[in-house]
Amino acid sequence: MPTTVFCLHALGSSSEEFVGLRSRLAGTLDLVGIDLPGFGTSTAATGTTVEEMVVLVERAIGRSGATDWALIGHSMGGKVASVVASRTVDGSNGLFGLRAVVLLAASPLSPEPMDEERRQTMLDWASDGEIGPDEADAFVDANTASRLDPEPHAIAVHDVERAVPQAWTDWLVRGSREDWSTVFPPNPVPALVLAGAEDGDLGPEAQRTLNLPHWTAGEFDAVPDAAHLLPWEQPDAVADRIRDFWHRRVDHGPLVPAETARVIASPRVSARTRGILAVRALPDAPDRDPRALTREQLDTLRAVARVVVPQPGDRHLDLALRIDDQLADELGDGWRPDGLPADVEAYRAGLDALRSDAAQGDEHLAGVLDAVTAGEYTPTAGPLDGSQLRAWLEDASVDLAKQWMAHPATMAAVDYDGFANGGDGLRKQGFLLLGAGEREAWEPTGAGR
Repeated sequence: MPTTVFCLHALGSSSEEFVGLRSRLAGTLDLVGIDLPGFGTSTAATGTTVEEMVVLVERAIGRSGATDWALIGHSMGGKVASVVASRTVDGSNGLFGLRAVVLLAASPLSPEPMDEERRQTMLDWASDGEIGPDEADAFVDANTASRLDPEPHAIAVHDVERAVPQAWTDWLVRGSREDWSTVFPPNPVPALVLAGAEDGDLGPEAQRTLNLPHWTAGEFDAVPDAAHLLPWEQPDAVADRIRDFWHRRVDHGPLVPAETARVIASPRVSARTRGILAVRALPDAPDRDPRALTREQLDTLRAVARVVVPQPGDRHLDLALRIDDQLADELGDGWRPDGLPADVEAYRAGLDALRSDAAQGDEHLAGVLDAVTAGEYTPTAGPLDGSQLRAWLEDASVDLAKQWMAHPATMAAVDYDGFANGGDGLRKQGFLLLGAGEREAWEPTGAGR
């Protein structure tokens, strides 16, 4: 079943701007548009600050019941999408299941760069309580590299005309100037940041310097022959880039079952725990460079991982890459076996000792690891002797098993839901049924089925 993608539009637009992308991505992704307050069919009565727009989007996602979802944010909608994503990975908004973000000529978390003369012109358009057809036509033309075909041009102009003037004004005066850049740390969600090559204030340079640094797993591309209205101007090129990004960077690794995802999103789980599980559930980036190990050491560790923690199915965690992050961030368990150097040095030495054996295939490596564990293997090179290599392998095996067990999909597979013992309220729900084989009504069936 395709992942649901919630699409947040630009200033003066509506969910109609995603109709071309929706048809082009059908079968891969299921695009669902959300009209932000004061635009499209949405009233401005719910509020037009960034916070109020974010809450509207979060409630729409929550009502949808989606447990496997992504975000596309265009221009104004990009700022909203960035905040929603940040509040999802820190657990504070009660949502779970975010897998990726796509930003199209997005307004950044910091104040949006905008020519002040142009800002005043757009404010003047709405000063008499409506935005006229000539002004709407001028806005669309000013934001495209070349004039749109008649049908999309007419739809884009109509969207501008039906915008609530107060919502239009509120974004220009306040929303675009709001600064969220210091509220959230860099976000680990896979992100595709796109710019129109001929865009002005929010073009390639702005996207590289203002948006991309916020996404630690982000990548950037510029779309030729496009300015600011990317979904209208170049739907084929944008859809192709999203599809490639999805297949290459997002659509792999285990998925958290819907029942478990709903429990994680429930009040039974604290925001901090929900945020930790959200980050653990993110797909790995197997093509990125390792941070603590060499590429050869990482490949050797991947071979060791396949032997030590064989994973069922065809959607596997890259346990070795997660260990590499653990080493780079110095997030070990705080102790090491007697006689071994610090974790990262021990890993490098142990992997170097096993490199030639790993190159001979998993079956050969399995026999070698059995010999190491039995104390019957003597390394032919490197600083570790047989007993040290045995101690390191035991430690590394524990690390690999921990990384596998820490993923919420694994927790679901082994029927573990002990993280759902109480949320952030004063009263913790806890567990009422503690007997063997007993299951509370809220618990997902997991492996117990």
